[in-house]
Amino acid sequence: MNNFWRVVRMALHYRVRYGLAVFFAMAGAFMFGGNIAAALPLLKVLLKEQTLQAYLNQKIADQKGQIQELHDEIAKLQRNDPPEEERGQPEEHGRPGNATLKAKKYSLHQAEVKLGWYQRLNPVVQKYVPNDRFKTLTLIMLLLVTGMAITFVFEFCNEVLVASVTENTMLKLRNQFFCHVMRMELSGFTQQGTSDLMARFTSDMKGVSMGVEVILGKVIREPLKSIVCLGLACWMNWRLTLLTLILVPMAFLVMAVIGNAMKRATRRSLETMSSIYHVLQESFQGVKIVKAFTMEAHERMRFYRETRNFYRKAMRIARLEALAGPVMGIVAASALLTAVLAGSYLVIAQKTHIFGIRLAAHLMETDSMLMLFGFLFMASDPVRKVSGVYARVQRASPAADRIFAFIDNQRHCFGSRQGVSTMSRHRRSVELMDVHFSYDDSRPVLRDIKLRVAFGETIAIVGTNGCGKSTLVNLLPRFYDPQHGRILIDGVDIRDVQRRSLRRQFGIVTQETILFNDTVYNNIAYGNRHAPREAVMAAAKKAYAHRFIDELPQGYETVVGERAAKLSGGQRQRIALARAILRDPAILILDEATSALDVESEALIQRVLEEFTRDRTTFLITHRLASLQLASRILVMNEGRIEDQGTHDELLKRCTLYSRLHELHMSGNYLNAG
Repeated sequence: MNNFWRVVRMALHYRVRYGLAVFFAMAGAFMFGGNIAAALPLLKVLLKEQTLQAYLNQKIADQKGQIQELHDEIAKLQRNDPPEEERGQPEEHGRPGNATLKAKKYSLHQAEVKLGWYQRLNPVVQKYVPNDRFKTLTLIMLLLVTGMAITFVFEFCNEVLVASVTENTMLKLRNQFFCHVMRMELSGFTQQGTSDLMARFTSDMKGVSMGVEVILGKVIREPLKSIVCLGLACWMNWRLTLLTLILVPMAFLVMAVIGNAMKRATRRSLETMSSIYHVLQESFQGVKIVKAFTMEAHERMRFYRETRNFYRKAMRIARLEALAGPVMGIVAASALLTAVLAGSYLVIAQKTHIFGIRLAAHLMETDSMLMLFGFLFMASDPVRKVSGVYARVQRASPAADRIFAFIDNQRHCFGSRQGVSTMSRHRRSVELMDVHFSYDDSRPVLRDIKLRVAFGETIAIVGTNGCGKSTLVNLLPRFYDPQHGRILIDGVDIRDVQRRSLRRQFGIVTQETILFNDTVYNNIAYGNRHAPREAVMAAAKKAYAHRFIDELPQGYETVVGERAAKLSGGQRQRIALARAILRDPAILILDEATSALDVESEALIQRVLEEFTRDRTTFLITHRLASLQLASRILVMNEGRIEDQGTHDELLKRCTLYSRLHELHMSGNYLNAG
């Protein structure tokens, strides 16, 4: 629950807006109670067969008579007042105790308060209320309808303001969650899985939102209605009102049991939703393979199993949530029935005591008792509505736990040392000093890497699949941090500089080209959003992409589609290269950038690279002979270590692994990237 209350505290930052919401909730509650109170004169007109003027005059006379009687009784009791040491003792031998005197004084006070109300109300009734009973009834009904309309306006304002606070809070939480995700290392995405992240962004956020909305809305609005109704009921008869509250502790105990069960069920349900997202992601991304291998039935069965599992858990939650309302309803009905039976007995038997217990200050009339029952009934209705709030909060609690467990986890987030500085453009060297790295503690991926690359060098990296080539270059822009060792650029440890200024040094083109579902122009300008149009087109021309872009339906404004499905592989790669050219990086990383291209596209990109790699440090992962000719030095990696380095001819002479890789290449067996 602590994490859920963290979200509620975030919502309370919008104090003015929420303060207005509470004001409208209070105003609506008072109007709600006033609307019910309007039924009292209605009953008087219908049951007493007299006008309100006559009724008020009679009540004023009755109250004055009762006050006079009480004054006489109090005076008599005070004349027989016992000594100081006997006060507070029970009545003995006909001599009253101090408790009896206090009770009489309290009754006198109540009678005087009621008389004051009647006397203040009487001039208004005499002046504005018709003497005709039917006209009076019509006026009361009109006032009742007007009061209900005003109540609905107040409730509308309250709900809109609460929704505004809730949505602003969720906006802030979503942005906080997304910012945390963007700070993660790539290993965090690997371990968490994008499907689990999507589930937290959607279903978990929705659960938290619903919980916050009911806490800020119903938990304030509905209890206020009950408090007003109970207050009016206490004004009429506080003893019978207290009698209805006997069973409240039992209701809270039952709700606590249901809530704990719901919290456990909701946590399991949210985990299952993550599994559903996982199946959807794999099926949609791999739909071509699914269809090619005729595995549609298998995927349907996978999806059915997960959704069926979710259905069972969701139905358990639904049963628990549905149980909350009836439980509170039964408790409220039982309490109300107790009050009805007790009150009915007092009216029928014309008594004020039951089993020697005083339950009324004076004899009650039928219409007053009915009004009391009305207040108690309307007080129980908001309580029944709020019964679902506890269940909703218990559903929101595990969702908040899942969200904040991720936000609070700093394990996969980068940390920079104190006093970080901005990195100036790379001009001297890149050094890796005794670098060790592993994705987990079981097996190192890189071991004892020592490397110095001068500015302007083009370093080709080759090796068998899984030897750590891609991992090595991913350490340079701090996609990961090594467990041991240091990486220096121009003599500065990359952990001592701002990540943004570090990554501005890099341009990256990978084997799997990533383009966004946006225009060609925006994809090229992705790393430099404020670049002039002429610069974007110049980068496209350097990447030999301008001609085919011009032939697209909307030219540079053509939307490439999801995963750039509207473009060929060569076109996608040239746009990615244009994006890197526009960024004008000091350090260029090409990770198998030409391995998936046809001969024509590879030749075009090769011409681009020959020109673009000048005057910048380049790391080139490739097995293509044409690309290797760009390198001033070739690194041969094996099992996470640099086995050898040198020129192509030198390595052919002395490095057995490189010779074998070269032979495989010449025979047409291209190796995959590591």
